[in-house]
Amino acid sequence: MAQIINGKEVSAKVRENLKKETADLLESTGICPGLAVILVGSDPASQVYVRNKHLACEELGFHSFEYKLSENTTQEQLLDLISVLNKNPKVHGILVQLPLPDHLDEQSVLYAIAPEKDVDAFHPMNVGKIMIGNYEVLPCTPAGVMELLDASGVEIAGKNCVVIGRSNIVGKPMSMLLLQRSGTVTICHSKTKNLADICAQADILVVAIGKPKFVTADMVKEGAIVIDVGINRDENNKLCGDVDFESVSPKASLITPVPGGVGPMTITMLMKNTLRAAKAQNGIKD
Repeated sequence: MAQIINGKEVSAKVRENLKKETADLLESTGICPGLAVILVGSDPASQVYVRNKHLACEELGFHSFEYKLSENTTQEQLLDLISVLNKNPKVHGILVQLPLPDHLDEQSVLYAIAPEKDVDAFHPMNVGKIMIGNYEVLPCTPAGVMELLDASGVEIAGKNCVVIGRSNIVGKPMSMLLLQRSGTVTICHSKTKNLADICAQADILVVAIGKPKFVTADMVKEGAIVIDVGINRDENNKLCGDVDFESVSPKASLITPVPGGVGPMTITMLMKNTLRAAKAQNGIKD
């Protein structure tokens, strides 16, 4: 039976370190990391995420700047706010909560954020830096996965790593991070032929495809490490991942549950990015 990778425990340890680093930074330099979160409209899930980010800021001693804008906010108004925040020295990280209302151009909004304050790492400049391995910040979910693997003592070098999913937010950066750690990486997606056979060769399998219980036991190698990035609802409306946990866990050596696996790491890594951004913007080497 697989050993469970407990995201809550790993997240709590990372936050303890961040809290201490933040206190030390404030004491030695007077700098307090500041995160600005912009929410346009009243999407219920987005409101929960924004609240959780605010609570994380409070827990770690960050400045939290919240901007809740109406559903009818224009592109110009939103870009003007981002421009103001780009110039504010107390704001080290800017995050626009997605999805945006349909009338707003998501790409233009994300690209308007100054790269050094882009703590989601969505700006093309930051994406390029990840590609060449010279980055300050990483997309939060892939960064969280790497943190979980490291905390579990997983050696990535030389391993067959399969990533299911090719999104800009998870799949692509995830594959780059594994490659930079000398994993042999295969990216799979909806058009991949013989998907089950490819997955069954993976020493490390990262699943981010957005389909409930998609990966079953026949797709998993005996003793594989299985990281489930998915968050879905099953037929009984219960939270589940992209991996069929019940059938896969007896075959895996390590596995992340849903909930309680990758999920708790995402906001924690956002906080880590914000602290790194605060240091970098003030010429402090991490």
